[in-house]
Amino acid sequence: MKKIIILAVFFNYSIATYGDVKSDNFIIDLIKAAKERTFHDVTYDGSYYSISYPNGDVPTNVGVCTDVVIRSFRKVGVDLQKKVHEDMAGNFSLYPSKRIWGLTKPDKNIDHRRVPNLQVYFERFGKSLQVTSNAKDYMPGDLVTWMLPGNLPHIGIVIDEKSSDGKRPLIAHNIGAGPKINDILFDYLITGHYRYNGK
Repeated sequence: MKKIIILAVFFNYSIATYGDVKSDNFIIDLIKAAKERTFHDVTYDGSYYSISYPNGDVPTNVGVCTDVVIRSFRKVGVDLQKKVHEDMAGNFSLYPSKRIWGLTKPDKNIDHRRVPNLQVYFERFGKSLQVTSNAKDYMPGDLVTWMLPGNLPHIGIVIDEKSSDGKRPLIAHNIGAGPKINDILFDYLITGHYRYNGK
């Protein structure tokens, strides 16, 4: 019991040290969900799957970087498949699906699993924040996108833990080896920084 209490106090303190998110239960639960994803054995697989709608998901043993985000938000009651699809159905031209993938209409099976689409959605319904080189600007629960070598878009969730030197927040993501928590914030070119509360 004592150990549980100590862990709870530490978790709440680590949230509080970042600022005003300490009172945001949604963000706290989202961070917990993102961290919990790293205990799942997931093979990196971006194949196209036909999935149910709403609340559809690819097989639990596969996934990519976006699936860490999708599954984390779903754990806290936010279905990004449904939200992205509904917005794209009415505002398709605002999304890069035609320009990048040659699509002419929304596809509820894959749209939400693509980083560029999530970037548009988070910009429209959350806050698009300034990209900086100051680690303190990246708060727990924030979403960060990068461009990896080979022009591969990537996305992850900022959590409430810091790097071994205490200078950078860690990221929950899947860059190829399954869901992990890593010190990668400034390892690649940051292309977006967002804050989204699920509404």
